[in-house]
Amino acid sequence: MKINFYKYQGAGNDFILIDHTLNPLNNIDNELVKNLCDRRFGVGADGLMFITKHNQYDFEMHYFNADGNLGSMCGNGGRCIVAFAKHLGIIENETNFLAVDGPHYARISDSGEWIDLQMIDVDTINKDGDAFVLNTGSPHYVVEQKDLVDFDVLNEGKRIRYNNIYSEKGINVNFVENMGDYLFVRTYERGVEDETYACGTGVTAVAIAMAKSKNETGHILTKIKVLGGDIKIEFDYDGIKFTNVFLCGPAKLVFAGEVNY
Repeated sequence: MKINFYKYQGAGNDFILIDHTLNPLNNIDNELVKNLCDRRFGVGADGLMFITKHNQYDFEMHYFNADGNLGSMCGNGGRCIVAFAKHLGIIENETNFLAVDGPHYARISDSGEWIDLQMIDVDTINKDGDAFVLNTGSPHYVVEQKDLVDFDVLNEGKRIRYNNIYSEKGINVNFVENMGDYLFVRTYERGVEDETYACGTGVTAVAIAMAKSKNETGHILTKIKVLGGDIKIEFDYDGIKFTNVFLCGPAKLVFAGEVNY
């Protein structure tokens, strides 16, 4: 079986994208997804997405984790699939599409490589000790960490993700250090079960959690630096609910190809 694919990356978070607009999406081979995402025996990626048609939206996004399982919302993946939809000629510079956590709006820069993606509103934030726990389309654990550049994100992230509280459903673990003009963030992602170069729903959760911790309200713009580059988060907070949440960052086509499976 020959599969045509496109490889995109958003701040180093990389994805395989497959155009499925001419065929119904059913009976997905999870082992195939896992093998394609394998960095030694496949194409290599943090996740895989199918784009399909939808009667009420421009398109629908179907996201699978690198382990082959159907995933929750992926923010950087969402930005990449918007760039892919533009590449395919499905949309121009704006779109409304459907993802697993509901509808999303996005706008595209003139270059086509910078995407502002609207995320879901957030009105519930819990605490676990010093950490914040919230859902931005995917569940996230956010904790501040000094000397983050030398921190063991893999093992500490895995310890939290698999502890008695979160092991059943899993959680993404974000470590953040305030660098003054920006926040430095490193993330352990469930489904990948490793540190990734960026996590879109993760940096969104970090920006919201830090605003909550500082009791900041109004229109807030947060600059984020991850291993794969720079991202910006914007939202409005009235002290009760976070609205107009936008994840803003790069989404670039790396290469296209064909693989035999």
